[in-house]
Formats: sequence, C-alpha cells, structure tokens
Amino acid sequence: MTLAERVRAAVAAVTDPELRRPIGDLDMVRDIAVDGSAARVGIVLTIVGCPAAQRIEQDVRDAAASVAGIDEVTVDVGVMTPDERRALTEKLREGRPARQMPFGPDSLTRVILVSSGKGGVGKSTITANLAVALAQRGLRVGLVDADVHGFSIPGLLGIAPGTQPTRIDDLMLPPVAHDVKTVSIGMFLRDGEAVVAWRGPMLHRTVQQFLTDVFFGDLDVLLIDMPPGTGDIAISIGQILPHAEVLVVTTPQPAAADVAIRSGLVARQTGQRVIGVIENMAAFALPDGTVLDLFGEGGGAEVARALSADGENVPLLASVPLSPALRRGGDQGLPVVLGEPDDIAARTIAGLAERLAHRGRGLAGRTLPLRLS
Repeated sequence: MTLAERVRAAVAAVTDPELRRPIGDLDMVRDIAVDGSAARVGIVLTIVGCPAAQRIEQDVRDAAASVAGIDEVTVDVGVMTPDERRALTEKLREGRPARQMPFGPDSLTRVILVSSGKGGVGKSTITANLAVALAQRGLRVGLVDADVHGFSIPGLLGIAPGTQPTRIDDLMLPPVAHDVKTVSIGMFLRDGEAVVAWRGPMLHRTVQQFLTDVFFGDLDVLLIDMPPGTGDIAISIGQILPHAEVLVVTTPQPAAADVAIRSGLVARQTGQRVIGVIENMAAFALPDGTVLDLFGEGGGAEVARALSADGENVPLLASVPLSPALRRGGDQGLPVVLGEPDDIAARTIAGLAERLAHRGRGLAGRTLPLRLS
C-alpha cells in the first residue's frame, strides 16, 4: 500500500460516535493527499452543526497521524449533500421502509420492559444501571424512557439538559451515554417546559414514534423504562410489543409487592412474558454487622411466587440492598456500576446483567435471588 492508501485505511476505520459504524462504511471519507510527511484528509459530516463534529475531526486527525511516515495532518471538513444523506439513510435502514418499527417478533433484538406497580421503588435507577452494566459486557444496548410523565433517565445517565437526538432527514439518532443509546421525552421539551400533561392518544403516539422514528441501529437489547402502574402507556406498549419480556421491580414491603403483582399480570394479558422480579431497597448491613431491613422483607419473593402461580417459573433474579452509593450515582448522573463498581448494589446489578446477558430470550432461572456479599 502507498502512504496515502495507508492513511485512507486508518481514517476509514474511525467510528462515528452516533451511528457507531466506521466512517469509511458511511461514505464520509473524501480525498486523501500526501505530500512528503504531510497528509491532507477530506471528510464530510452528515449535517451542519453535527454534535459529534469535533470528536470525529479529532479522531480522524489522530488516526492519520498514527500512520508511520506522517508527521503533519490537515483535516478538511464538509457536509453531505441532500442526495448523499438520502443514500446514507437508505443504507442505514438496510432496505426497511421509513417509519417501520424494527423491533417486531422476528427482530434479533431482545426487548425487555422494566415495570413496577407503583412509583418510588427505584425502577428507573435500576433500569439505567442495568443498561450500562449490559453495555459493559459488550452488548449493544438501547434505552427508551417511556415514563413520559415522570421521565428521569437522562438525568440518571448524566445526559446534559437540552441534549436532543440528531436529525438526519427523517432519521433521529439518539444520544449515547455510557455506550447506551437513549431517548426520552425530556429531550424534546422546549425551554421552560418541565411538565408533560398528555392523555392517551398523545402518549400512544409518542411511544410509537420512539420505536419507529428513532434510529437505534442494530441492538442486542432494547430496555424500556415503563411508567409505574397499568395505564395508557402499558396498554399501548402491550399492543405494539406483545412479544416483549418483562422485569418487575418491587421493594420488600407488602404495599409495593401487592401492586407489583398487578403490573405483571396485566403485562401477561397482552401476551408478554414476565421473566423475573427485581427487589430493590432490600436489607443492608451496617458497619457494626447489624442488618437493617428498613422496608421489611420478603416482597420480592412474594411477587415471584404470585406470578409463578399459573405454572410459569418467574424467578426472583436480584435483591438489591439499600445503598447510598446507588442514590449518589443517580443524583450525579454517574451510574453506580461505573462510579462505584465495588459497592454492594453495583455488584448485585452487575451480576444481574451477567445473568441476563448469558441467558438470552425466554430466561428461565433459579428461584433464588442473586445477592452478592
């Protein structure tokens, strides 16, 4: 290979941080010229004001400079023409029509809904950490924040206020946080808006658009953070994704367990399969060895037993203890599985992710909870 060809190969391997594919495959590399030890590299971005522009330019510069014999790099940055963008979007869809939901029963993406019977049980915190823990294990993970009225996923993942999906014609590329592609209604609110006061039809349309208009690309797992209870969105997603699997989150006290059972039963009525229960805010050990069960005990096991009553095995997959580190991570936008991986809650969630990652669809496991000491 000539020096220019080696530079082209190095630059073509740079990954677009939003599309997660090499820019060479996306036809973003243009002319490469080498004069002595100086290289001039031409690239095009998808749109004007591309939020990943600086990172792509720097990665291209670094890739070209890494080629032996190159001491100086100039990067010329342009923008795709409308025809080039159209060709790119068609390539990304791989022949699928626009606005077609790609997560149907024949999809290779495993869709897992994380639900709860009531609010305040830490469902969204568990979902955010589980998504990151799955991504840490090499899986391609997407996350839909379907809790429209109580959206919190962007904050839990540290996505800056005002961050929006990047639009390429009629494609929306979700922001990526900690290797998780994420979309939430919070990314679409205008300045000054903090409340979503919508009813059934608007909620249904919003969820449908998240699943059709947002381009996640090839995913191994799509997690959906469900709103608590059994309202409009639960019914809509049951209609759109009847083949999805469901994780039910509860806390140990009977008041939470009773309503958590209902959410699992409603999901099952739509054809979805409840694959396990996660107990959050379980007992934890104090420094003097005393075990504090602030929210009681046994709720997770009770939900698992109730949902297994018709013959299906619904295991208690994890019992996540109360953890100041888990709370801190949520407040700081740094999931505990990243920020404090040795914390007991982080290790329990990591173990849950490991178990889910290796079980695949139709998870059937032991009825014992995963609890690390």
